[in-house]
Amino acid sequence: MGRVRTLLGCALLTAVAVGCTPVEEKPPGGERPVAGGKPGSALAAVEELTVKGRAPKTGYDRSRFGSPWADTDSNGCGTRDDILARDLEQARTENDCKVVAGKLAPDPYSGKDISFERGRSQVDIDHLVALSDAWQKGAQQWKPGKRIAFANDPLNLLAVGASVNRSKGDGDTATWLPPVKSYRCAYVAGQVAVKRKYGVWVTSAEQDAMRRVLDGCPEQALPVGNAPTVAPGRFHAD
Repeated sequence: MGRVRTLLGCALLTAVAVGCTPVEEKPPGGERPVAGGKPGSALAAVEELTVKGRAPKTGYDRSRFGSPWADTDSNGCGTRDDILARDLEQARTENDCKVVAGKLAPDPYSGKDISFERGRSQVDIDHLVALSDAWQKGAQQWKPGKRIAFANDPLNLLAVGASVNRSKGDGDTATWLPPVKSYRCAYVAGQVAVKRKYGVWVTSAEQDAMRRVLDGCPEQALPVGNAPTVAPGRFHAD
């Protein structure tokens, strides 16, 4: 049934996605997790996501999502500085906007404290749902304004350590999770919230991986709005 569903998903893609191929549906080593979760939980929201096969990456370019770090909220600051100011401790700014120093304490992906210094930064702003992943799961069909909003939405952005973040690439929940296991529930909940908000679909393998993580924390709330994804003291290095 999972294979049939994937093939149907491929058939429904636009001409841009010609060549879509079904993905492996069944996770190695076991059966699919049982659906569940209370209303308002991230686990329950997983069941609301559309399931289709991954479309080709053809045509993807970062510029398809607008200039990096636009000022989409018209507060006079680029999105990168907004997120640094939100997520760093002891953030120091110039001209009421430009973040020049601070500390990521801790980095949610590695569990380490990382100092931030403008120009020599070891801190990245990660898209929880990578732009390339979104492109292959619906964003190629969006209007430019929606792609710009997606790329600059604080719900989809998190300050993290650069070295660990670059190992992620455009991985989804089925292919990459943060090394800090105690942060995985919050991380996956963030991805679910973003995909639900923008209508980005998931593969069957990805949905199964989301369930597996969130089955271990069924009370994990679905993030909303501009609230920081990281809750200090809620996770630790493993």
